[in-house]
Amino acid sequence: MAVLDMFRLEGRVALVTGGNRGIGRAIAEALAEAGAAVAVTSREAARAEAAAAEIGPAAGARCVGLGLDVRDQAQVEAVVARVAEELGGLHILVNNAGVNIRESILDLSDESWGQVIETNLEGPMRCSRAVAPRLVEQGWGRIINIGSILSFVGIAQRAAYASSKAGLLGMTRAMALDLAGHGVTVNALCPGAFKTDINRPILRDPAYLSEFLKQIPLGRMGDPSELKGAAVFLASEASSYMTGAALLVDGGWTAR
Repeated sequence: MAVLDMFRLEGRVALVTGGNRGIGRAIAEALAEAGAAVAVTSREAARAEAAAAEIGPAAGARCVGLGLDVRDQAQVEAVVARVAEELGGLHILVNNAGVNIRESILDLSDESWGQVIETNLEGPMRCSRAVAPRLVEQGWGRIINIGSILSFVGIAQRAAYASSKAGLLGMTRAMALDLAGHGVTVNALCPGAFKTDINRPILRDPAYLSEFLKQIPLGRMGDPSELKGAAVFLASEASSYMTGAALLVDGGWTAR
């Protein structure tokens, strides 16, 4: 197979949770541009539908938008079944939906902790559990968990978020071992600081932003489009001998 052909996704169907904006949107666009049919989800169905209406025509791909709260197992199972029926299968799952609540451990409430863990860690577990039997049955699949540099390092006021992302990396490794004998790979894509809504508090504070950027050897925050290549790699045949791994795209942050 020619090297560029290894990255093509024609005939594949992908489900991207939280795919209506930011990193999820960029990944959904990338998979569609590589030839996959893509289902985009958001807790607000209208936003998912609007994103799909833009992504599909731009890439010349089939794309649907669906409402999904990854904290709700019944919704997860219903969406997985609907995607498989409407798009003719399901081969790639991108667990991207997530939240970040910035609170010091001195102020962190049970409610905030629970919201982050339930969305960022339990959500991917629910989605993976619903999708995995289909991938195993067909003997091919990709699960991509969106981790973070905080899967590896800590930042003040991120106890809940860092815990969820470190846990997600552990789950990635264990799931990879569970599914390795079935033609299914499980990897984590771990972004650093990107210009997304979740980082608006940083972008709005020039003094803090200036200090924050000193942690990044490349000296800037990333654009979500800079994750497209990594996402297609993990979703395609190009990564066929890679599982249980974490791919860092962080401007050099964790190289320090």
